[in-house]
Amino acid sequence: MFRNIAIIAHVDHGKTTLVDAMLQQCHAFSSHQEVVDRVMDSMDLERERGITITSKNTSVTYKGTKINIMDTPGHADFGGEVERVMKMVETAMLLVDASEGPLPQTRFVLRKAMDAGLTLMVCINKIDRPDQRIAEVLDEIYDLFIDLDASEEQLDFPIIYACAKDGTATLDLDKPSTDLKPLLDIILEKVPSPPPVDTSPDAMSQMLVTNLGYDPYVGRIAIGRLLGGTFKRNQMVTWFGEDLTKRMKMQLLYTWDGLKRVEVSEVSAGDVVAVAGIPDITVGDTLANGPAPVALPRLHIDEPTIGMMFGINDSPFSGQDGNMLTGRQIRERIERELIHNVSMRMEYVDGVEGLMVYGRGELQLCILIEQMRREGFELTVSRPIVVKKEVEGVTCEPFERLTLDVPDEFVGALTQMLSARKGLMEDLLSDGNGRTSMVYVIPSRGLIGYRSEMLTTTRGMGIANTEFEGWFPQVGFIGSRKRGGLVSDRQGKTNPYALFHLQPRGILFVDPSTPVYEGMVVGLHAKDNDLNVNATKGKNLSNVRTAGTDEKLILTPASTHNLETAIEWIDEDERVEVTPKTVRIRKAILASNMRSIVRKPKGT
Repeated sequence: MFRNIAIIAHVDHGKTTLVDAMLQQCHAFSSHQEVVDRVMDSMDLERERGITITSKNTSVTYKGTKINIMDTPGHADFGGEVERVMKMVETAMLLVDASEGPLPQTRFVLRKAMDAGLTLMVCINKIDRPDQRIAEVLDEIYDLFIDLDASEEQLDFPIIYACAKDGTATLDLDKPSTDLKPLLDIILEKVPSPPPVDTSPDAMSQMLVTNLGYDPYVGRIAIGRLLGGTFKRNQMVTWFGEDLTKRMKMQLLYTWDGLKRVEVSEVSAGDVVAVAGIPDITVGDTLANGPAPVALPRLHIDEPTIGMMFGINDSPFSGQDGNMLTGRQIRERIERELIHNVSMRMEYVDGVEGLMVYGRGELQLCILIEQMRREGFELTVSRPIVVKKEVEGVTCEPFERLTLDVPDEFVGALTQMLSARKGLMEDLLSDGNGRTSMVYVIPSRGLIGYRSEMLTTTRGMGIANTEFEGWFPQVGFIGSRKRGGLVSDRQGKTNPYALFHLQPRGILFVDPSTPVYEGMVVGLHAKDNDLNVNATKGKNLSNVRTAGTDEKLILTPASTHNLETAIEWIDEDERVEVTPKTVRIRKAILASNMRSIVRKPKGT
């Protein structure tokens, strides 16, 4: 017997923590096994950022029934991971924070589950919070279901109250529990079991590939849910690719026992399985067997909205940190990413030395860049641009729904800022306790560079969430950064004497003794044009004393950039140089005599 369920939620509402508790209480770990928190977040980046980036599957056995669990990302930028998981399950459990309630990504993942026609359950998590407001959150959940045109069956969802951190769940707040048995029992009761195995002579077995794995010994591994009959090891099946149909042998079969992938000789319909032995299989392909095998419909994934140019690192410091430097190596790495990341695209640009890589948002592309730099790559990336497309003869661009939660005193400044970025206010609500909720519909390009500006304006007290709203006719010009850069005019190491005298010119990005080169941006100019500066100039040494001889050099700490803030900050004529050890901002054209002086527009 099988049950297949996906856990969906907004970022940081406790999906992975709940899966941890289910694995613990169903004894998925050995008694001597060392278990870390958020065991499903296996990537270093997931642990560092505290978010789930890729969908992963595991299983627990409860009362003789195997429950396959899909842990999904909560951020809209990784929506492709959520969309393909919906093909592997019959039920989705919506997790909502007992204090925060439904947030923008809650709406996003719930809409995907409804579109897939899944049975729905609701779990209100973190009921132990001192600021919990369970009754109000439940009303907001019903409002969200109604707003998304839920059917009568979908509105009749079971409700579980949980504290994933403590590993407890209950169906009645007046009857607290000490474990997750009420949650597991309701899964067995409410989650529909897969159709029974078809053992007739005309039975057809089908598996849609929704994820890929890799093993250094057996190569690429296709993962999906089996429909119909059975698959057996070394069985011949029909492989339906995007442009081919071919008979292939399944050399190895796997299923999951807890976190472990276990080799088996036969798998039955309804289980989540993995198949090895087909080297070029990819996400969206179908494996089928039977007298007249038929392919399943390919996955439909929402198209990307943001693109960035990836190019080689041609700075004077190229090759000092990394060992993957060539355009061929960068292209091959991105092609490998596209094999399993179905929500990304890549295209060649005529007359340009580089590749355009498209994704769902800046965060998704930044994650790819961060992974590449940790693998030893050096590259340059451009300012993000939005994708445009023709809809009924009209040029359209992507729009986002922006939800802000900010202190009352910053509402005026943010309203002015968003108006300049072509944002349209849809809602404004004060909670009476000093904070205001604002909802805007804004072009995606209006959000480029917005997050850091918003955090600066609100002194770090603002919260922003976005979700894709749709494609609408293109709006007018949106200005970029209003101030120019301080650009180094020579190579060398920065000198405290030079930086001290550059401080009145703007905000510095470098500390003393930092290696710089011609064309590298070392600061933000106080005016609207770029300024070439000498950041390496030392004090002239002579035997003549002057009034300023013993002047004390007091330097303001540099305003450093990480990868995300650097990508938000740069303008169209600038690039971010990314190496395993350093993130630098530079001009696309390094030589100062080859660059034209362009003044920044003062208006929008």
